[in-house]
Amino acid sequence: QVQLEESGGGLVQAGGSLRLSCTASGRTFSDYAMAWFRQAPGKEREFVAAIRWSGSSTYYADSVKGRFTISRDNAQNTVYLQMTSLKPTDTANYYCAAASILRLRLGKGDYWGQGTQVTVSS
Repeated sequence: QVQLEESGGGLVQAGGSLRLSCTASGRTFSDYAMAWFRQAPGKEREFVAAIRWSGSSTYYADSVKGRFTISRDNAQNTVYLQMTSLKPTDTANYYCAAASILRLRLGKGDYWGQGTQVTVSS
């Protein structure tokens, strides 16, 4: 079992930045690829970014490429999502997930956090 807890969400103006964190406990964090997903009200959950267990490769949705950066610190059991140039369309509940990189890129996670809300005002 892996327990995931997100933090760092909040209210920010358009053009601003936030950094989300997801801290894992339980099984070995470095066994898993990690990803961020988001879900806005009335919309389906969507993939945002993923990172391999080693951090050697990262993947992004087109909508966030160039603005968001995913990274991880295996010593701290934490994955981060640095978000810059935020837009009102980025408003959503952001979730982290752990699984294989293949499953994550297919939108599937073995373990999920509870989410952290990001609201971007215009």
